[in-house]
Amino acid sequence: MIDKVLAHIEANKDAHVSRLNDLLRIPSISTDADHKADMSKAADWVRKLFTDCGIAAEIVETPGHPCVIAEAGPADGPAVLIYGHYDVQPTGDLSLWSSPAFEPTVRDGAIYARGSADDKGQVLTHLFAAEAWMKVAGDLPVRVKFVVEGEEEIGSPNLEKVIRDHRDRLACDYVALSDTPQFDHDTPAITYGTKGMIYKELFITGPKQNLHSGSFGGTLTNPGNALAAIVASLRDGDNRVTIPGFYDNVRDLTNDERAAIKKLPFDEDGYRQSIDVPSLEGERGFSTLERKWARPTLDVNGMIGGFTDEGASTVIPAKMSGKMSMRIVPDQDPERISEAFDAAVRAACPPGVKLEIKTHASCSAYLGELDSPGMKAASAAIEAGFGKAPVFIREGGSLPILPLFKDVLGADSLMLGFCTPDCNAHGPDEYFRIDDLHRGTKTSACFMNLLAGAK
Repeated sequence: MIDKVLAHIEANKDAHVSRLNDLLRIPSISTDADHKADMSKAADWVRKLFTDCGIAAEIVETPGHPCVIAEAGPADGPAVLIYGHYDVQPTGDLSLWSSPAFEPTVRDGAIYARGSADDKGQVLTHLFAAEAWMKVAGDLPVRVKFVVEGEEEIGSPNLEKVIRDHRDRLACDYVALSDTPQFDHDTPAITYGTKGMIYKELFITGPKQNLHSGSFGGTLTNPGNALAAIVASLRDGDNRVTIPGFYDNVRDLTNDERAAIKKLPFDEDGYRQSIDVPSLEGERGFSTLERKWARPTLDVNGMIGGFTDEGASTVIPAKMSGKMSMRIVPDQDPERISEAFDAAVRAACPPGVKLEIKTHASCSAYLGELDSPGMKAASAAIEAGFGKAPVFIREGGSLPILPLFKDVLGADSLMLGFCTPDCNAHGPDEYFRIDDLHRGTKTSACFMNLLAGAK
């Protein structure tokens, strides 16, 4: 039966591109209240795709944007929950786009449009695969449940309630999602780990107003100097974080993981050139990919205060603020690290200023099992769809939904990346290669078939 399903997908390649373009034309920007009607339109488009091919689906309303839940397939045997999102990032500066952001344009075998890779193109691979099974076989080979939400780009504020409210309905053995990239243009990948994150903002207040640095300098603590001292205290000369206890529970890479990373076709100098820096730096004793994927980090994200306009103004700023994020790895407790950060900052803050610390976000790291039946099925499916076995990689970014799925549903996540790492997600000229749309659809169809036989 799988051969007939794959033949159906091959025969409908042009139709799949056309329908993806239809969805891409809907400006479903979740951050913009002016696009609320477009959000509902996109959710209904997704629901209709399901129902038109015989998959039961409904729109679940939330205090924000709606979520689509669907399911089909036999009730016995394994079950997989496929997650995706139909909302997209804002366009940013439209002058940086080579073609209109919401008018899909094909160039060099790729579809350029906002949301093409993140995540409309990738999530549709799974929906098109399910549709193919329904049209060819009349049912899916395994129980497949779908959650396609509209708030991923704003932090999924209502997803946890949806998952908890529908816990029994969404019960599954695995979660599968495609919101991550391949390793490079020629190497498909499965991502099995993501970092957690803690995001902080520091507010340092000194005098009641900006002061003349000549008349008042040397008589009080400068909030700018105080912020600089705090930031400098948090890392040492080896680029290690100095917060007491920060590394206590860091899970080290296994020897097998380290060996696998070394085998990856990673172009160190090409990576350096791609971000245009003189050299690559980080925690001493670890490779670039090890630091990026498996070592905790602390970074300044922005500093605000004082005089920043053109020219010179010699002032002591009355207020300064700094935004900092920590990316944490498996076994680091975000609450414990958050408290340790606050204590270290307070200890480093000089006298003479007031300090306030605000926590904007906090989530745990995620690490999946490499040898589970689901992971083996996903790997075999990618090899069938792409004609090449995938590599296993981690991701330096954070996906709070993965710990959520593990906590509420007890399910590990399988991250099948179909877009390229330079697809410009969140930036101008976002694109998704048409061949990857088709390969991803065939991969998903094979995955459903292989998972049906997994023990």
